[in-house]
Amino acid sequence: MKTSITLILLLFTTFCYTQTTISGKVIDQKNQPIMGANVYIDGTYDGATTNEVGKFLFTTEETGLKSLVISYLSYETKTLTKDISELSDLVVNLREDVESLDTVVLSAGTFEANDNSKVSVLKPLDVVTTASALGDFVGALQTLPGTSNISEDGRLFVRGGNADETQIFIDGIRVFTPYSPTTNNIPTRGRYSPFLFDGITFSTGGYSSEYGQALSSVLLLNTIDEPDQEKTDIGIMTVGGTLGNTQKWEKSSLSANASYINLAPYLAVFKDRNDWQTPYTGAQGETVFRQRLNNGMLKFYAAFDTSKFELTQEDINLDDGLDFKLNNNNFYLNTSYKGVFGNGWTINTGISYTYAINDLGVETSDISNTENSLHLKFKLKKRFNSRFKISFGADQFITTFNENFKDGSINEDYGFENNITAGFAEADLIFSKDLALKVGLRADHSVIFNTTDFAPRTALAYKTSDNGQISLAYGNFFQNPNSAILKFEDNLQAEQTTHYILNYQYVNNGKIFRAEAYRKDYDNLVKFDTQFESFDTNYNSSGYGYAQGIDIFWRDNTSIKNLDYWVSYSYLDTERDYRNFESSAQPNYATNHNLSIVGKYWIDSWKSQLGLAYGYSSGRPYTNPNTNKFLSERTKPFNSLSFNWAYLLDQQKILYFSVNNILGFNNINGYQYANTPDINGQFNKRALTPAADQFFFVGLFWTISEDGKDNQLDNL
Repeated sequence: MKTSITLILLLFTTFCYTQTTISGKVIDQKNQPIMGANVYIDGTYDGATTNEVGKFLFTTEETGLKSLVISYLSYETKTLTKDISELSDLVVNLREDVESLDTVVLSAGTFEANDNSKVSVLKPLDVVTTASALGDFVGALQTLPGTSNISEDGRLFVRGGNADETQIFIDGIRVFTPYSPTTNNIPTRGRYSPFLFDGITFSTGGYSSEYGQALSSVLLLNTIDEPDQEKTDIGIMTVGGTLGNTQKWEKSSLSANASYINLAPYLAVFKDRNDWQTPYTGAQGETVFRQRLNNGMLKFYAAFDTSKFELTQEDINLDDGLDFKLNNNNFYLNTSYKGVFGNGWTINTGISYTYAINDLGVETSDISNTENSLHLKFKLKKRFNSRFKISFGADQFITTFNENFKDGSINEDYGFENNITAGFAEADLIFSKDLALKVGLRADHSVIFNTTDFAPRTALAYKTSDNGQISLAYGNFFQNPNSAILKFEDNLQAEQTTHYILNYQYVNNGKIFRAEAYRKDYDNLVKFDTQFESFDTNYNSSGYGYAQGIDIFWRDNTSIKNLDYWVSYSYLDTERDYRNFESSAQPNYATNHNLSIVGKYWIDSWKSQLGLAYGYSSGRPYTNPNTNKFLSERTKPFNSLSFNWAYLLDQQKILYFSVNNILGFNNINGYQYANTPDINGQFNKRALTPAADQFFFVGLFWTISEDGKDNQLDNL
């Protein structure tokens, strides 16, 4: 008996002496204790949580080299690998997790419209449910601050820049002809259907060095990676019809959309101010094929569209009006690949090709032009850790443009070849959840000018509170003149801007507030000495200018049940001396004040979404030849209130109605003056008004899907 007791005591003593005490304290980067952190030995149940002063203490029977794991929500997990005897009296410093949702984001000059974005001012659904947009993503973006509503044009005019200064990319690859061609006083539309995109990034300035050849802005469209299910979408509209289908397999999918537009029936009921010989007709088809590979995604996007029309427009200098006809064919191909390598490497590469033919007739002149454009892109990105990433790559742009002009005995050919080779590099540094920095450099070599332009860019963001942050951005941006210039003259320089941006952003519980001040300085703008660009014009790159202002944005979708609304306001101060300007002045497309108010309200009992969109712009400059002042007078302000109504007939059928400018405001875009004075020495004028004060639209949309629940509300 005595021997047994002695043996038990010996075993108990041995057991006690083979246990090791693990202890320490967990603190943050400000030396403040972290309470509730989990501390444990990897692969075992041995561990503890820290107390109110950040301390932990537990024992273990483990011996030898072991890994101690320390983790806490919103902090980076830390692992210490040491001999078990060295894991005592530790002081463990945890860093904030910079990949958490409350981490600062670089927001200066950038609007996200993406369901996966940390901060999204718009959703993809907003693109097609905004009353004034008529299903065009450009129309929806014109409700954001920084844009000017040039109603007779339809393209994006951003912060004092003309529409040519904004470039559009699909899956990171350039779109060379993003808009359908049109004529004076008839707004164009974006060529591409919003239904195939799930993410939009709209940069009003200070954008990444990955993108170039844009003085003011870039618009990035990302196609859907993988559809949820197979479905068919059918649309019957007062102006035509649409048909879409998605097929899905284990690792691949195919989506296709087709549409046909014919305005003849509509114009027979709602006549406008033009005399149409051939009302607008157009057909469009596009497809996206996606193949998921072992380490990446391959996408193939193709789109084709054709359009034609012929009309006679009123002209103060032509008794019978101005005859204009157009026939356009456009093909766009985009192939991209995004893949992941080991050790934090990713690759983005792709190619786009554009083939566009325009045949125009203006009075007795026949103009035919053809554009072939190619963009090749290669980008590598290395993620060293959650706080440091670098990316670098190269672009090759190749454009061949040819034009033939005929008028009586005149038969002239013009054109150019413009090759641009570019390289870019960029680093993202996240110092903490409160501070982030992006630094980049881009270099563009233009063969047509035989010059290389270097463009440094940087952005800094700092969190001022749990929900607020400030951002700064600076950058240089270059862009070659457009085809209207280069087809006549290539002894020029790349046009240049320098951007300075200060941004404040507040996000909390469905509410977003943004305020942004900016300054843009222009240099090397093209000047010429005739009324329009011509073969006998003298060109130079001596133009300059500036644009500065303040943009305000507010959105709230939680304060009032079923109501979602946003308000945008922009103040713009800009002048430039370019083109045939006789002095520095505010260009005729720029408006000092722009206001947009958009609201959407869901009524359960009606199974309906009602929408309103109000747009206001102050008067635009124009030159009155009866005075000696250049661009000194202003049109009256622009006003428009648009309305839409989406009614669910059943789960998969929607009846949609909209009307633009429902109150019938008589807007004036400018004035045309006679070329010669009357007997009193005065130049007569006529107001340039929209072709139609209002536009009505009715459509029936039907979705046939696998689950029987999908509908096209997302497409409206």
